[in-house]
Amino acid sequence: MSALGEDVGPPVSRALETPPLTEIWERVERFYDDLGPGRDAWIERSRYYYDTLAELLRLHVPRGAKVLDIGCGNGDLLAALEPSRGVGVDLSRAMVDLARAKHPELEVHRQRAETLHLPEWEVKDGEGGFDAIVMVNVVGELADVLETFKRLRPLCRPDTRVVCVYYNHLWEPLTRPATQLGLKLDNPTQNWLSLDDLGAFLHLAGFETIKSGNRMPVPKYVPGLAELGNGLLGRLPGVQRLGFVNFLVARPEVALARPPAEHSCTVVVPCKDEEDNVPEIPKRIPRMGRFTEIIFVDDHSTDRTAERVRQVIEENPDRPIKLVPGPGQGKGAAVRAGLAHATGDVLMILDADMTVMPEDLPAFFEAITENRGEFINGTRLIYPLQENAMRTANISGNKAFAFVFTYLLEQRITDTLCGTKVVMRHNYEKILEARDFFGDVDRWGDYDWLFGAAKSNLKIVELPVHYVERVAGETKMKKRFQNGLIMLRMCGVALRKLKLA
Repeated sequence: MSALGEDVGPPVSRALETPPLTEIWERVERFYDDLGPGRDAWIERSRYYYDTLAELLRLHVPRGAKVLDIGCGNGDLLAALEPSRGVGVDLSRAMVDLARAKHPELEVHRQRAETLHLPEWEVKDGEGGFDAIVMVNVVGELADVLETFKRLRPLCRPDTRVVCVYYNHLWEPLTRPATQLGLKLDNPTQNWLSLDDLGAFLHLAGFETIKSGNRMPVPKYVPGLAELGNGLLGRLPGVQRLGFVNFLVARPEVALARPPAEHSCTVVVPCKDEEDNVPEIPKRIPRMGRFTEIIFVDDHSTDRTAERVRQVIEENPDRPIKLVPGPGQGKGAAVRAGLAHATGDVLMILDADMTVMPEDLPAFFEAITENRGEFINGTRLIYPLQENAMRTANISGNKAFAFVFTYLLEQRITDTLCGTKVVMRHNYEKILEARDFFGDVDRWGDYDWLFGAAKSNLKIVELPVHYVERVAGETKMKKRFQNGLIMLRMCGVALRKLKLA
C-alpha cells in the first residue's frame, strides 16, 4: 500500500523514492488539498478558459468513449467529455472527494500518476484499455514525466489516443506577474516543457506523436479581443505559436496483432468510361495477403466499361472480382458504393487510369499491415513526374493546397488529391462517421478521407508513388477553375470545423 492508501501495483523506479522527488509529490498534494473547494471558485472565475479547454478536448475525444483523466481535479473536464465510462486519477484527497461529490457517475481514484496502477483496465488478449487518456496541465507538476507515460502503456490498445494539454513554455516569464495579479493560480509548476520535449518523452515511453499544435493566445476573456485573438488571428501560422496552451495527440507504438500475410485486401476501382483500361487492371494488381479482392464500380459509364468488367470476371475465375453499380454522383460516392461490398481487412482505392501504378500497391499493403500508419496517403509530388502526367498548373495548385492542408490538419500532407489511399476496415468506419461532422461537400472523396482521418486522430503517413501518364481514356478533372473553387470550399470547411471550433 502507498502513502496515499491505495495499491500502487508494480515496484516503482528507485529514483522516485528519493527525497527530492517525494518532496515534489508532497508539495503538489499539499497545494491542492489546501485549495480544496476553492478549486470550483477559481474555475468559475476562469470559466472562459476552462470552457475553451473542454472544447479542445471534445475535438479530439469522441462522445461516449472510455476515458482516463490523469490529474482529474474536480472532474469537470472529464464529465464534459460525456464518456461512457470516465475514470479519474488525482493525488489530492481534497480533489478526489470533490470529484466524487460533484460527479458520482465517474470512477475516481486517489493515486499518483508516476505509480499509476489500474489492473482492471489493463489490456489483455486485445480486450480492455481506454479509448482516450487525457492529461490537462499535469505534466508540469509531475516528479517523473517518463515514468508516468510508461505507466499508461498497459492501459492502451493500438487505437488508444493520449491527449496532452499543457502551458506553452514561451509564457513562462509571464506566469509570476500573472500570479501576483490574481490572473493565475500559484501552481507548484516545475517542468516547462516544449512540444518537442513532450514528444521525446512519449517516444521514450513507446508512443508516437500524431499531431500537435497551440491554442488560446488570449486565455482570459476580454470582449472582442478574445474572439479575435483566439479565433481567426490566433490560428494563423506564426501567431498560433503564441497560444497559451499546447496540445499533443499520440498513439502507442505497437505492431498489429496479426502478421501482414494473414490480412486480406480489397482494391476498389471506380470507373467512368474506362473500357480500354479495365482489361489490364487485374493483370497488374498483385496478389496481397490471404486474398486480394477487386471491386470495379461502374459509375454510369456511357461506353462498354461494365461489359469489359464482366469479361474480366469470366477470364479470371481464380480471382475474386466484383462489378458494383455506382450512383453517378462522383468518385467519392462510387468508392463508398464499392466499399459497401468489400470483405477485405485492408481497403484500397486505385484509379482506373492507372496513373498510380497498380504495382505500387504492395508497398501500401505493407505499410498499413505493419502499422507504420493508420491512413496511408499516396503522394505524387516527391518523385519526378513522367512527362505530361500532370500539367504545371495542377502541380502548383496541388502543392499550394497541400501546404494549406498541412496547416489545417496539423499533420504533414504533400498531396491531397492522389487517388490511392489505404486504411484498415475498422478505421474506414471512423472516416464514414466523420462525414456527418464535415458535411457532404466533397465530390471526389479525397478530402472526406483526409478530413475523417484527421478528425479521428489517425496517424497519416504518406507513401511516395511514381506518377505516370494515362495510357487510355480521358481525364475526369477537366474543369480546373470549378474544381479549384470546390477545393477552396473544402478548405473553408476544415478551417471552420478544425481550426476555429
